Amino acid sequence: MEVRSESIQVRSDKLPAPVIPRTRLQVWFVRVCSSILLWTFLVQLVAFGKLWHPLFISNITNRISQFTGIPLSLHVEESIQSTPLLPARNYSSNGYLRVSCNGGLNQMRAAICDMVTVARLLNLTLVVPELDKTSFWADPSNFDDIFNVKHFIDSLRDEVRIVRRLPKKFNRKYGFISFAMPPVSWSNEKYYLEQILPLIKKHTVLHFNKTDTRLANNGLPVYLQKLRCRVNFQALKFSPQIETLGHKLIRLLREKGPFVVLHLRYEMDMLAFSGCTHGCTKEEADELKQMRYAFPWWREKEILSDERRSQGLCPLTPEEAALTLQALGFNKETQIYIAAGEIYGSERRLATLRATFPMIVKKEALLSPEELKLFRNHSSQMAALDFMVSVASNTFIPTYDGNMARVVEGHRRYLGFKRSIILDRKKLVQLLDMHQNGTLSWDDFAAAVRLAHEKRQGQPMQRRAIPDKPKEEDYFYANPHECFCEGMNCDDSLSHNNSSKVL
Repeated sequence: MEVRSESIQVRSDKLPAPVIPRTRLQVWFVRVCSSILLWTFLVQLVAFGKLWHPLFISNITNRISQFTGIPLSLHVEESIQSTPLLPARNYSSNGYLRVSCNGGLNQMRAAICDMVTVARLLNLTLVVPELDKTSFWADPSNFDDIFNVKHFIDSLRDEVRIVRRLPKKFNRKYGFISFAMPPVSWSNEKYYLEQILPLIKKHTVLHFNKTDTRLANNGLPVYLQKLRCRVNFQALKFSPQIETLGHKLIRLLREKGPFVVLHLRYEMDMLAFSGCTHGCTKEEADELKQMRYAFPWWREKEILSDERRSQGLCPLTPEEAALTLQALGFNKETQIYIAAGEIYGSERRLATLRATFPMIVKKEALLSPEELKLFRNHSSQMAALDFMVSVASNTFIPTYDGNMARVVEGHRRYLGFKRSIILDRKKLVQLLDMHQNGTLSWDDFAAAVRLAHEKRQGQPMQRRAIPDKPKEEDYFYANPHECFCEGMNCDDSLSHNNSSKVL
């Protein structure tokens, strides 16, 4: 019995040790580590989001919005802008660039993008741009009244060093006078490297006292073109007060369904500047002419209105806009937001448009006088609200191809080729006149208007370049196609015929 017991003991000693199951603590530890790794990856992905283009994400959210009616584009923009601080670019600065922007909000916006790009090209330190306070609008707003200065500086620190003000030693009260000049319009890389850089090295501080269209549309290195886009679409974020009120406007409009933005550029300054008086009384035409003569920087004084209109160089009148929108298929149920200042002729000129489209609204009707109090007499801040609503709209239709129309068009292309109907005013004037004099029936008029605009709805396309004629070629900020093609063949993408149906 003892021997058996001993032999049994020996066998049991040779058996393998039992497998100990994982404790709950170990499983929890593995899960925590996995979660940390996953979140680290996501944070890094977002951190480099500024270098990526949101076109793919925007296309997905646009599709979801179409099926669900839930707008997602704002959240895409916010997630891209909410990125961690990037490491500062280390470079030896060649001097300071001070810039005074001229014009309205969107002309200044494009100029700021150009000046950041020039500073990057020449390895300069950029002083936060000064905004125009002396033009027709006489808006006293500073940069930080309209844009988020901290975000502007921080979001570009990996490309350009930006300071809020010049060092004291370069201040006028200490006897320092900076060298001031306007750079040549539509200039290329060579001009800035060969003519501007030596001036900065000589004077240390250079002041550009005009900044509109001072950088070429085409022929620049792709990295500079992409920087222009990055400043425009990501660094120039509006100030908190503008963002808050702009998002409220968008929410109020979306609560009632899809909406169209009509950029009705039928304001006194535009009519006086362009010399377009079609539909005006003789007294109004005389008033506009007197205004044109009162502003010396408007060079053209004697203008033939009918000739200019026939060339497609006039903004549509409110009455012409009403007929055009009807022909494009919009009806009484269409919610239309008018992005504009004071319409010349006021409600008298809007009567036909309101009768045709009863669901017309303006920001003054959606917001209380108290909410708009701080924005009144600040045309650029009011324009910023219209800009936000225009970018967020389901369809954007400008009646004139000014700076806002073109900059909004480009922004909507960047967000996934959102629908913007760019009116062919030369063709429209012919069709409108034929319909109104009875030689073209309504059905034929409507069919012709739709046919003329099938391929003018913000579809992907190459920007048209015309050597030595920059004013006649396509504007960079209306179609910055270099910024749409990361990770895909640009030619294939931009030649795609993406015609869209009427909302």
